Formats: sequence, structure tokens, C-alpha cells
Amino acid sequence: MSAIATSDRLDEAKLITFGCRLNAWETEVMRDHARAAGLSNTVILNSCAVTAEAERQLRQTIRRARREHPEAEIVVTGCAAQIDPQRYAAMPEVDRVLGNTEKLQAESWLGLGDARVQVADIMTARETAGHLVEGFAEKTRAFVQVQQGCDHRCTFCIIPFGRGPSRSVPIGEIVRQVQALVAAGVREVVLTGVDITSYGADLPGTPTLGQMMRRLLANVPELPRLRLSSVDPVEIDGDVFRLLESEPRFMPHLHLSLQAADDLILKRMKRRHLRTDALDCIERARAARPDTVFGADIIAGFPTETEAMFRNTLDFVEEAGLTFLHVFPYSERPGTPAARMPAVPKPERKARAQRLRAAGAAAETKFLESRLGRTADVLIESEGLGRSEHYAPVLAEGPVGEIVTVRLRELAEGKLVGETASEAARKVAVS
Repeated sequence: MSAIATSDRLDEAKLITFGCRLNAWETEVMRDHARAAGLSNTVILNSCAVTAEAERQLRQTIRRARREHPEAEIVVTGCAAQIDPQRYAAMPEVDRVLGNTEKLQAESWLGLGDARVQVADIMTARETAGHLVEGFAEKTRAFVQVQQGCDHRCTFCIIPFGRGPSRSVPIGEIVRQVQALVAAGVREVVLTGVDITSYGADLPGTPTLGQMMRRLLANVPELPRLRLSSVDPVEIDGDVFRLLESEPRFMPHLHLSLQAADDLILKRMKRRHLRTDALDCIERARAARPDTVFGADIIAGFPTETEAMFRNTLDFVEEAGLTFLHVFPYSERPGTPAARMPAVPKPERKARAQRLRAAGAAAETKFLESRLGRTADVLIESEGLGRSEHYAPVLAEGPVGEIVTVRLRELAEGKLVGETASEAARKVAVS
């Protein structure tokens, strides 16, 4: 979550992003619309509804925004606003509420003084328009939306009601967006969506995610790096694995929408995979490219989860060789089937989440230590800091936005320390 700077008046719109990478991309679309509309002294909060904690932080930030900018117009949009617009319209600090469709329409930002609440029925949405983002706050990495919405109904998830049905961006629009970003200096693109492995089912010819990626890389040969956001392990198509094997520009890092690794819990979540499916996905990816690393989203303390069920998920971290974990204690979302299931006590959810995070931290440290003495190509994202092909954080010197080759010589405070050949030569010369 971004911080808000204190000032009497904002010269331009201030945007604050909560939640997922898709929200980060949509924030940039809104930033362009707000600039084109000449908005100033406006705070726009792009919300998340995935957990109760995300909404608590949103309300807290709304109140702080009003204290710090008493004369500004405060606009709340995103999934929380889409799902429960009246709740946010009722907050005295809020001036406008926009839905997830409206926030991406330029005309919404030209007429903020019209209706106080502008939220259409997202379930009727059938198209995902291409939005040409002119630039990202991060000039080195950019997110590109390729898909929107979700047709699945996991029992814990409210997001389909905030995002609507699954719909895909045509390949030509994606290519156009990436070409523009690369021309502006972006070195790495992350393809994002709500359920990106469902990409293409609604398009003519029903191209798969892997087929779209293949065409994208062929049409933008100057793109150095391509990544995927969270993927469903059972829905990854064969072309994705073939690209992993043959295309060095596709980074060897997959983040799995795992959620659990106990079969009964997975069934109660109404997930589309079982434990063996996730293992098969990981083994297939490693067969294609042995150095592939894996992250995973995991929910701790889902309703009815026993200690034995939890242990199945905890043991999976080591068994599958997961590296980067995003762990969430289960959070009830009113209106979802899981909210009516027998609950695990909240202290136990938090304790299990902490055990998973500890296992994830140990796994990440083990992985980082395994890279010592090797070389890595690091995209420098800010002064002295970048990311390797495996998404590992690396302290390294080089121009921001450039990819530099370094030797990984030590680990410092959870980050690898890289040394370029020129740095090593200087040390030898001095000695």
C-alpha cells in the first residue's frame, strides 16, 4: 500500500493501490485518465476485497486521507467499492464511489461531479477494453492486463462478484501495449489478470495463454523479460511449459494459486486441483527447466481444517520445494459458502499462518544460499537493488533499468549481494 504525503492541496490526483497486480495496472490506467481530465486535489483509492483486513486498511486510509487533505475530493473504487458501494458511500470522508467498469472509462473522470455513486452490474460485463498505459511509476517493470474476471466459484472467494465473468484481451491489443511499454524503456513485463490461465476461451479461435505468450514474444523480439502473475496449477497449457523449456526470455519463476495441499480442504474450497495435480505441475515445469522456482498463495485455517489437514499443506512446502510464499489467515467474506462452514478459531488461523510463513522464510533462505557462487542476470529496479531471473532480490550496482550480469557472492539481510566483473577487476587492481 502506498503512503500519502501530507500537503494542503494536491497539484494532481494522488492514487493509492491496494491488493493485486491487476489493481496496480488499473491504477496506471486511472492515472492517465486523471491527468487527461486535469484532475487536481483528488485522492483515488483503488481498493481490494480479498480479506477483511484489506477492507479495514482501506477504511483506515480513507480517514487518514481526509485528515491530511481536508479539501480534496476522495474517490473510492476497486473491488470493495464494486461489491458494497453503499458502505463506502456512507462514509462521511468519501465524495465519490466508482465501480470496476467505471474506473477504467475516461468519461468517469471527466464528470466526477455527476452521480455520487457510479457502479454498474459487473456480472453483465462481456468485454475487456485495451488500455494503452503511457508509463509506470516503476520504469523497469510493468504489468499488462490480459484477462479480467472469473467464471469459477471457489467457496472462500468474493472476487468474481467484484470482477465479473472471465473475458480476455485480444492478442493484438496485448502486443500493442507491450510494444509501447518497451519503447518507453520497460525491460520486464508481467502478464496479469484475475484468472489468467482461463485466457482465450472467449476469443475467436480460443487461443490459450501459452499460445498468446508465444505470439507476443515473436511480435516483440525486443522485450527482454516476460513473467506471469498467479496461475492455476491444473490449467497451465502445454505451450507454457514448452516456452519455459525453449524461451530464455520467459523467466523461470511461477507463482501458483495453490491455497492448500490437503485434498479434502481443496474440495471444500471448490478448487480445480488436488495435491497430486500441483505436484505434477511443479515436476513438469522442472522437467522443462530444472532451475524453475515456485511461489504460492496459501490460506491458513480454512473452515473445517484440522491440524492433520494443515500439516499436509505445511509439509507440501518442503516436499514441493516452494520458495516464495504469500500466506493469508482465512478471512470470512459474507455471501460466500465458506463463511457458513464451521470456522477454525481466529487465534489458531493466525498461529498456522505464522508457521507457514516461518516455513516459507526458511525455504527462501535455503534457495538464496543455493545461488551463492553462481551468476545471475539482474534487472536493476532502483539504486543498488534489482531482481534476478528467479525473482530473487539482489543488491547490485548498475544503471536503473539495465540488466547486469553479476556473481552472487554473499547473503545480507535476506538479499543476495552481486558483484559485476568490473567491480571484481577493480578490487583485484587495488589489492
